Amino acid sequence: MAKQITKKVTWVGKVDWELTRFHGDEYSTHRGSSYNSYLIRDTKTVLIDTVWLPYDREFVSRLKQEIDLKQIDYIVMQHNEVDHSGALPELMREIPDVPIYCTKKGEAIIRGHYHQDWNFVNVKTGDTLELGETTLTFIEATMLHWPDTMFTYMSGENILFSNDGFGQHYATESLFNDAVDRCELMYEAEKYYVNILNLYSPMVTKKVQQLLAMNLPISMICPSHGVIWRENPMQIVEQYQRWADAYQEDQVTIVYDTMWQSTRKMAEAIAQGLREAAPQTTVKVLNITRDDKNDVLTEIFRSKAVLVGSPTINYGHSFAIAGLLEMMKGLKFKKKKAAAFGSYGWSGDAVKQINALLQEGGFELVNDGIAKLWVPDDEALTDCVEYGRQLAQALS
Repeated sequence: MAKQITKKVTWVGKVDWELTRFHGDEYSTHRGSSYNSYLIRDTKTVLIDTVWLPYDREFVSRLKQEIDLKQIDYIVMQHNEVDHSGALPELMREIPDVPIYCTKKGEAIIRGHYHQDWNFVNVKTGDTLELGETTLTFIEATMLHWPDTMFTYMSGENILFSNDGFGQHYATESLFNDAVDRCELMYEAEKYYVNILNLYSPMVTKKVQQLLAMNLPISMICPSHGVIWRENPMQIVEQYQRWADAYQEDQVTIVYDTMWQSTRKMAEAIAQGLREAAPQTTVKVLNITRDDKNDVLTEIFRSKAVLVGSPTINYGHSFAIAGLLEMMKGLKFKKKKAAAFGSYGWSGDAVKQINALLQEGGFELVNDGIAKLWVPDDEALTDCVEYGRQLAQALS
């Protein structure tokens, strides 16, 4: 169902309550998501973005209930991953000659996806589109998070259509940030930043600075996923500034895999020592095979240090830990410390390998880590507790 946002702007997107995984299996969406599309009606009529491919026919059918498609003068495609552009082919079958405004790279991506010679109009930062009483101004936002991404600012209504910037995977019919649970919202916004935008933090900082320098009055921020920021919309912009600046809290995350519970026992003993020596520090212990990997990465993002543990398996570390380390490397965390630990039966190679991969991922090693033979006895666990105490001192 379409929902009126302002006198001139209507939300015509899709709320997806059933979505549990996104980007293949790369991203967990425990609270679903939405694909936000916006219809602007002034003297001229504009559609901003479409929805994900599985909902293409539903989207076009519902759009027809809201407006005669032939009344649409322009389509603005801010980013062309299929969760935004998937319904475009179905729509263009109805109105094949309507111009599509996008960046030059956006045109290349649309052509690469759909192999159609539609009426493309390339835009860059500062280009405008007059609609009547209002004007759209385009702002390129390269690599936030694709090469084609742009924002669109609507004067008069003072709305920033921000596509994947400032979004969240969060399904709600309430639509606005002041109508949902704030704790849930901010967690999903942070998780979204960590798993999708963190590796582009330098670009985020640059774009936010550029946006602020434009001194635009912003009454509302309308992303392509999740809620619309209506109450104090700049709060999410300010939060992005903090997240982009090598963000960390006074937290240590211990993440491990275990075969016969030996590495788990080590993890818990190290956590005990950390808590005893630094009671003010939040210490979280997570099992990578049981805790969601995207939630684990969010906890690592919050942390000043991470400990990664694995038993030695086939002269190496576990498959689950290998996957986590690859994701940690890809997200390019900054100014975080790390160490490795684990149990072993004979070769004991896991700790050394994890240390090397942590360094490759940009983490600063606190020490050489700790390894224990077979099932740790009381003496070995006491060593782990003491290791945790010493680690707390090294991180203070």
